[in-house]
Amino acid sequence: MHDDDPNQSQPPFARLIGTRIVHLTKDRIVAELPVTKELGNPNNVLHGGVLMAMADNLGGRATMANLPPGGRTTTIESKTNFFAAIPVGDVARAECTPLHRGRTTMVWQTRITRGDGRLAALVTQTQLVILPKGE
Repeated sequence: MHDDDPNQSQPPFARLIGTRIVHLTKDRIVAELPVTKELGNPNNVLHGGVLMAMADNLGGRATMANLPPGGRTTTIESKTNFFAAIPVGDVARAECTPLHRGRTTMVWQTRITRGDGRLAALVTQTQLVILPKGE
């Protein structure tokens, strides 16, 4: 699956926080997020909830890229490990790849790195596959 501009079909919240998809296929999604002061916490680094929201959006988007027409999805589990803070002024880069693509669930892993390439977080999430009626 290739959208001409995958950012046009981003959910409003993903656009609000500034997530920009730079690569989208059935096997891999890559996105970037400029870390602005509005997205920071009192320590002047990216708020962990924003990072988790970015990964959740990518896992859902990756699942959607693998569904049949009319299929839907929802997150049923998500786990985040934080390794390094991403300072305001930097860019978070996320790469989401499949661990499992089944008929009823899909599991995705999103690696989020800082501008210097250091791993900031690793998110693993499970998406429920909701097939159209009759499938």
